[in-house]
Amino acid sequence: MKTVPDIKILGIESSCDETAAAIVKNGRHILSNVVNSQIAIHQEFGGVVPEIASRKHIENITLVVDAAFKEAGLKYEDIDAIAVTNAPGLVGALLVGLSFAKGFAYALGKPLIAVNHLHGHIYANFLEHDDIEFPAVCLIVSGGHTSILYMSEAGHYEVMGSTIDDAAGEAFDKVARFLGIGYPGGPAIQKAAAEGIAGKFVLPRVFLNRKNFDFSFSGLKTAAMNQWKKNNHENNSVNDLAAEFQTALVEILSVKTIRAAQECNARSVLLAGGVAANSELRKMMKFKSELAGLKVYYPSLKLCTDNAAMIAGTAYSQYSKGDFAPLNLNAYASLLSL
Repeated sequence: MKTVPDIKILGIESSCDETAAAIVKNGRHILSNVVNSQIAIHQEFGGVVPEIASRKHIENITLVVDAAFKEAGLKYEDIDAIAVTNAPGLVGALLVGLSFAKGFAYALGKPLIAVNHLHGHIYANFLEHDDIEFPAVCLIVSGGHTSILYMSEAGHYEVMGSTIDDAAGEAFDKVARFLGIGYPGGPAIQKAAAEGIAGKFVLPRVFLNRKNFDFSFSGLKTAAMNQWKKNNHENNSVNDLAAEFQTALVEILSVKTIRAAQECNARSVLLAGGVAANSELRKMMKFKSELAGLKVYYPSLKLCTDNAAMIAGTAYSQYSKGDFAPLNLNAYASLLSL
């Protein structure tokens, strides 16, 4: 019987403020996963500064890729393809990873594979779970995107609903900023909320009474700001407001996702994206999924945030189909399509 060779793909991710490289075998087995985060650099600005992010990517990209090969115990020529994020994201940041990947592919004579960043986040679930049943509904929730997707099969996505304004992660960042509790907003609010009591403030569950699956977090953010001003910025209420804001946002995400899953008779619910690391979201989604007779899946914390293992893993099916990108591949800030 003919032995099928293992396929090892180098993934490169630089869409925002993490410079990442990973090598994944056969789309499932992570041989290395290296991430250089810029959080400490951007904290003083309360958010990511695109020009600084791009500059740091240039400084870090070669070091991160070499570390990925060292961790995997492989030489450059041992890989079969190079996968890279080319959309969506900060264009300057994307171009650093993309330029490196194109040069690397050309020098090694290996195929180049373009990967949608959001597809990568969704695929992170498949790196760790092999029992996901379809149809499925996926809530992808991050600093730049919040959408509910219907998946009839792996790699096939239909948008059921999206945010019409702020993404959930963006709302976390903005609320954390005016509360003065730090950046990134998600972890900062989660930490503060653990010391507070939800319900001492009352915030609206925006769009929860609508039958569609769209979200709006701008109004929730404004309501939190108004409550804070009305309370005269009392320090002892920071944790309580953080707890109520987190509870409101998580309830909206969970209820709408489960409704969507029930409407399309889904068998599984997936979480994806940076906000999927939120412990309250994971807890509430698990609780509501079980009540509805659904099984919920989410990646481990290290695979929720931006990483390159999810990019290399996603690229495996494209490699199998011969879906390669030309060396004049460009980067795109916006989401072209799912």
